[in-house]
Amino acid sequence: MESCPSIRNILLLDSEGKRVAVKYYSDDWPTNSTKEAFEKAVFTKTQKTNARTEAEIAMFEDNIVVYKFVQDLHFFVTGGEDENELILSTVLQGFFDSVGLLLRGNVDKKEALENLDLILLCLDEIVDGGIILETDANVIAGKVASHSMDAGAPLSEQTISQALATAREHLTRSLLK
Repeated sequence: MESCPSIRNILLLDSEGKRVAVKYYSDDWPTNSTKEAFEKAVFTKTQKTNARTEAEIAMFEDNIVVYKFVQDLHFFVTGGEDENELILSTVLQGFFDSVGLLLRGNVDKKEALENLDLILLCLDEIVDGGIILETDANVIAGKVASHSMDAGAPLSEQTISQALATAREHLTRSLLK
């Protein structure tokens, strides 16, 4: 029986294996302590690899883990042992690239923590309930930016499309009065 590809979790850890942002979509880790133990074990297994230039793949506890490191952040996407590694890698690359776009290329722990709301929105745009929704970094970053941009923000701080949407909204309101 064919099924839709699914993600078990997406992890963003720092260079010491501590959580920055994590999202679990599976009941394989029912308690917070089992989740933290899994994160620590995955970090320990992968920390000595050189996954800085391209994504690496590892089998771990009946899971396929695809991961990539940048600066002091470690990105992980976990799927079941039957999942396609290319699909998991595409999800990882979409997450990695969209975070890079949202943080304007300054991808490090400090910047990630300062923009944690954007990263969590990013996770929500990529996967919902384990089902992959989007993997294109530009689309993900665009949706997250449109959610996070305050309509009352000065036009100089909005992108062209956001400014047009704001103008359209103001025009619609003025016409409906």
